[in-house]
Amino acid sequence: MITPTGFREYDARWQYPDAINLPGITALGLGLGTQMHLRGIEPVIAVGNDYREYSLSIKNALMLGLMQAGIHVKDIGPALSPMAYFSQFHLDAPAVAMVTASHNPNGWTGVKMGFERPLTHGPDEMNELRDIVLEGRGQPRDGGKYEFIHGVREAYLDDLVGDFKMTRKLKVVCATGNGTASAFAPELFRRLGVEVVDSHNQLDYNFPNYNPNPEAMEMLHDMSGSVKASGADFALGFDGDGDRCGVVDDEGEEIFADKVGVIMARDLAKIYPGSTFVADVKSTGLFASDPELKKHDIKADYWKTGHSHMKRRVKEIGALAGFEKSGHYFLAEPIGRGYDCGMRVAVEICKLMDRNPDMTMSDLRKALPQTWATPTMSPYCSDLEKYDTLERLVTKLVAKHEAGEKLAGRTIKDVVTVNGARLILDNGAWGLVRASSNTPNLVVVCESPESEAEMRAIFADIDAVIRTEPSVGEYDQTI
Repeated sequence: MITPTGFREYDARWQYPDAINLPGITALGLGLGTQMHLRGIEPVIAVGNDYREYSLSIKNALMLGLMQAGIHVKDIGPALSPMAYFSQFHLDAPAVAMVTASHNPNGWTGVKMGFERPLTHGPDEMNELRDIVLEGRGQPRDGGKYEFIHGVREAYLDDLVGDFKMTRKLKVVCATGNGTASAFAPELFRRLGVEVVDSHNQLDYNFPNYNPNPEAMEMLHDMSGSVKASGADFALGFDGDGDRCGVVDDEGEEIFADKVGVIMARDLAKIYPGSTFVADVKSTGLFASDPELKKHDIKADYWKTGHSHMKRRVKEIGALAGFEKSGHYFLAEPIGRGYDCGMRVAVEICKLMDRNPDMTMSDLRKALPQTWATPTMSPYCSDLEKYDTLERLVTKLVAKHEAGEKLAGRTIKDVVTVNGARLILDNGAWGLVRASSNTPNLVVVCESPESEAEMRAIFADIDAVIRTEPSVGEYDQTI
């Protein structure tokens, strides 16, 4: 059993066992192995799994299908997604498959996969894989074998830390929401010479405190409480598979990841002037307008949301880094290898603080031009309807622009439709609606450089258009 909607823009995700069962996962493995042969990929793949209750069963079923397809499976054991990406380099493996539902709640499973490091499957590869699997074109072959690889976790941590050691004292709340990062992040911080304040760092696949998702206000608020209670310098929080990082400063203020990206970009701009940074369409307009970035001749490139889209764009245009509002950061050479790694971001934030010993995290936040932004808000819209619904919404919003209608009382200067519709107003304020690639939702984000009132007005006007579509339901969180 395989529900077709599980093949998404840049990875595969299903509710298990309602939308896919273990024989379906094996068929997925057979299809992935067949795709490797069709594309001329050497038949060797590194495979890892997150720490959900059922992930080992899913991985075993996937590996069975891969071996049926004649693939040499190198099992790296329990892992973070970025550890799996790292293993491609470490083991010189031509392909990777990571069993994870990322930040989705319990009951979800999925696979992130890729052939061309550091890239992962995009829409073309996912559509090809879907057709191979659903049309039963998976081709059994001889030559499949299994090998368990020891020591990848240790090599991954060694690679992250290198020979760096903090020179200033830092006390950091490490929040993992009982997810897989619990087995990595606290040790990483201690190896850097950072004092750790543990926050839900025991592995527990029931997620008893909250679903580990550093874009969700529930997790950020919990991190804020830990900072205030402990007097920590800041908090770093990681999602279920460790490829995203969220930040709360020393005053307990949540800093959305796009603003953290600007803080990091400002620091990196001094070291690498003239660089290009990619930002996703949900991110702040400061990447293009910040005077400090302009001073160092930084170029901003706004691109499609999604880890595969962003990784590909960073590599294609030779950007130094990519920043996504959801907390994915793509740090390319010479900082990282171009894939999204929450642990690498944690290391680089510690290095940034070491380079700025007289600054607190709140100082760095306050040094940015002030804007008012919503969290990422996701109204329900079924996977079968969301893209058609979005297409109609984009048409309606573009029509508002073309008719000269105002949004929040301001002129709509431009509408960027590279990924949904981002309406940019005459003062640089903006509002976005797009379809979630991972869940049955739309996504809405708004930002104003003027005031909270204007930000709320932008949201109200965009939501009024969204409400013309009866297929759109309630928000997961709102302002």
